[in-house]
Amino acid sequence: IIVYFSNPDTVVIHQTVADTLHTAAKTGEHGESGGNLFTGLLHHVYDSPKLDLPFIGEIELPHFAPVHIGNFSLDLSITKHVVFLWIAAVILLILAITAARKNSKRTVSTGFGNLVEVFVLFIRDEVAIPNMGPGGVKYLPYLLTTFFFILIMNLSGLVPYGATATGNVSVTGGLALIAFIMIQVSAIRAHGFGCYLAHLTGGVHWILWPIMIPIEVLGLFTKPFALMIRLFANMIGGHIVIVSLIGLIFVFQSYIIAPVPIAFVLGINFLELFVAFLQAYIFTMLTSLFMGLGMQAAHEEGVSDSHGH
Repeated sequence: IIVYFSNPDTVVIHQTVADTLHTAAKTGEHGESGGNLFTGLLHHVYDSPKLDLPFIGEIELPHFAPVHIGNFSLDLSITKHVVFLWIAAVILLILAITAARKNSKRTVSTGFGNLVEVFVLFIRDEVAIPNMGPGGVKYLPYLLTTFFFILIMNLSGLVPYGATATGNVSVTGGLALIAFIMIQVSAIRAHGFGCYLAHLTGGVHWILWPIMIPIEVLGLFTKPFALMIRLFANMIGGHIVIVSLIGLIFVFQSYIIAPVPIAFVLGINFLELFVAFLQAYIFTMLTSLFMGLGMQAAHEEGVSDSHGH
């Protein structure tokens, strides 16, 4: 479940930037129609309470009053990115069930089932086992779900009327939060809660614990934070580049310059297709790596304590 935590000040800043770009586009020399199109391009980048549908146009999505928790507000309103989260989940379920049924009926998988099996074996043999050891196989369902879910969300932004939910830091934050929980759970399950707490001391003398423990605790949060920002920045960066290139047509106000930005946009789209797969792999690989490091750190700390005694 992805929950949106938003600071009211941040919402005001985002709205101010959007209004400024909208005003600049409408008051420029290219005219009203160019401003509307430029603003329409910007809607592909940021989240919106409206959903664009072919032959129908914009439809308003349900909005609920936010729940305030201190300086933060919990907004459970349905937005465009939330809709595409649900779509990605439904597509993942359909594809996974279809592939499972196809592979269960044949000794040797073929077609779509074989394609899915290639990814499954790759994540198992090249990601889970090398980073986590044989014990990482039991976490394979989580890693596969993470990989395919992120991949589908990344690809959804490359289709007409689509949106990249992973271009929203709240979505990547939710994924990173789940990864953080799995990293800690895997370490505790591997060697017990006692060894897990012991590794927070870094294996140093107890006099240095007041310094080492805060550093180790901070390190627990920097890993998922890096996962969150890495995925968000890479996915939204490509879309911003595409919007900027198309915006050059209105800046130069000439159809003669149009083929050059369009050619670059086509190239960026092919690059985005590669980045969609790459970022899904990197997020999954780093998550398994951090899980493996946590399991290994707890093991080494437990061994050092036993030798010390």
